[in-house]
Amino acid sequence: MSEPTFSIRPAAVGDFDAIQRIYAHHVLSGLASFEETPPDAVELTRRWRAIADADLPYLCATEDMNGALVGYAYAGPYRPRSAYRFTVEDSVYVAPGQAGRGIGRALLSQLIGICTNLGKRQMIAVIGDSGNAASIALHRACGFDLTGTFQAIGFKHGRWVDSVLMQRALGPGSTTNP
Repeated sequence: MSEPTFSIRPAAVGDFDAIQRIYAHHVLSGLASFEETPPDAVELTRRWRAIADADLPYLCATEDMNGALVGYAYAGPYRPRSAYRFTVEDSVYVAPGQAGRGIGRALLSQLIGICTNLGKRQMIAVIGDSGNAASIALHRACGFDLTGTFQAIGFKHGRWVDSVLMQRALGPGSTTNP
């Protein structure tokens, strides 16, 4: 296997036009996100600041040759109630035409490591569409287990869509108190 030709770094303000294009593609043509109208770069920047304010990671993958953004991932709070403070939810998006290069796996692996170092204990994946074999396989390869499926929970692109739930322990997980 050849070495990756991309690097991973923290997101910066200047990344959000490219992030918006990647996300808009997935919103408009796929089922990974249940949003139906792509947010603009200003809204995505606002969301990034909320992640940063929570001291959670937001990462970008960029081409080594030209610096083009080819994917991004972040870990956000799973839910707002305080009892969930040790649990995060991941999101991973790869640019169109870039799948199969290991970008998603590299992004998710770094998220897992950072969140473990932050003392988080569980990572949740909420995957749009039970037919999203690539995302399910990515999460399984990174140590996630299938925990359930919400059947026909969303309606997008003229059809009912499932949400697949996967979970991975971070660090000692639930074997010790935080």
